[in-house]
Amino acid sequence: MTMIYVLDGRHVHTLEDFWRVLGESVNGPGGYFGKNLDALADCLRGGFGTPDDGDFRFEWHDHAYAREALGYPETVRQLEIRLTRCHFTNREAVAAELAAATDGRGPTVFDWLVDIFEGEAPGLLTLC
Repeated sequence: MTMIYVLDGRHVHTLEDFWRVLGESVNGPGGYFGKNLDALADCLRGGFGTPDDGDFRFEWHDHAYAREALGYPETVRQLEIRLTRCHFTNREAVAAELAAATDGRGPTVFDWLVDIFEGEAPGLLTLC
């Protein structure tokens, strides 16, 4: 039987909120399920609270709230954080992403997350 994990978009105001909502959906209160984009991709392959056989899906309820919250202002905030932490060889690329996001161009944090879900398995995420 396919396990369905529900994400409540009404509780996602920042990327940090998304990590909390996702972790608690999969592993209960205080649960962990990756707290960066690479860890999310790893966790979506199964075995970190999800079935090892990959028989699970996510439903992102009220995703429109999260889409708005994880739009360009949050993307700018996240890219500013990334710029302070990234390897010096990546600074130019991150700065370009930051400039685009500041101008309201390019993918948002919401887009990053959806792309990771879809990259792991089309149909893994349903936006409700």
